[in-house]
Amino acid sequence: MKNEIAKIEKFIKDYVENSKAKGVVIGMSGGKDSFITAKLCANAIGKENVLGVLMPNGESKDLEIAIENCKEIGIRYYKVDISNIYKDIISSTKDVLEGERQNLLDISTINTPPRIRMTLLYAIAGSLNYLVANTSNLSETMIGYTTKWGDNVGDFSPIGKYTKTEVCKIGIELGLSPKYVLKTPDDGLSGKSDEEKIGFTYDELDKFIRFGEKNENHNKIEKMHKNSKHKRNPISKCENNFKNFFEE
Repeated sequence: MKNEIAKIEKFIKDYVENSKAKGVVIGMSGGKDSFITAKLCANAIGKENVLGVLMPNGESKDLEIAIENCKEIGIRYYKVDISNIYKDIISSTKDVLEGERQNLLDISTINTPPRIRMTLLYAIAGSLNYLVANTSNLSETMIGYTTKWGDNVGDFSPIGKYTKTEVCKIGIELGLSPKYVLKTPDDGLSGKSDEEKIGFTYDELDKFIRFGEKNENHNKIEKMHKNSKHKRNPISKCENNFKNFFEE
């Protein structure tokens, strides 16, 4: 993993420099992905150029872990409680749906916080001339276990082509606290672990991604991958017959 870490850190350094940005902002959730991404960015461009933003929706069981993660890396951080923004959006949505005789679905309440967080990250990044680091990994992306226009976006993605298993190995190689790198992953939204929600283990998923190793859940994995294609593709546009002299 040493070679992979060197490759990632060079990628980060080159991307930030080529973008003429002053630094990087990262949403620190208390999970391993944001922890490891923040460490990679701190190594690549200096910890003084990395800003962590903690965005609990009211009370958060991982808030203290996120603070400890920032302290361990040595980056500055701020906390922004999104609960009032969330409540306003949900309340306004309910008003509209009542007029349409529809109910607010759980999927809406679960996906709204990640989208609020990404809006805040871009507001902060834009004001500081920073870039937003995406913290998604390959395992989650391949089955669509991400929120569209929420945690699946950013200006660049340091660990986006590494499986959850590989990300953990990177974290250990970086010398980060194993208790945080190896903690049971969860989205912090539903009260369940990731594996409980998706119905199979990351070990099963990662072996299928890297080696095509089939298991009792491979049909479910393939179905989730197929159904989430829209999350991985750029926004679809209607084709036309007009000329375009710019590359897209």
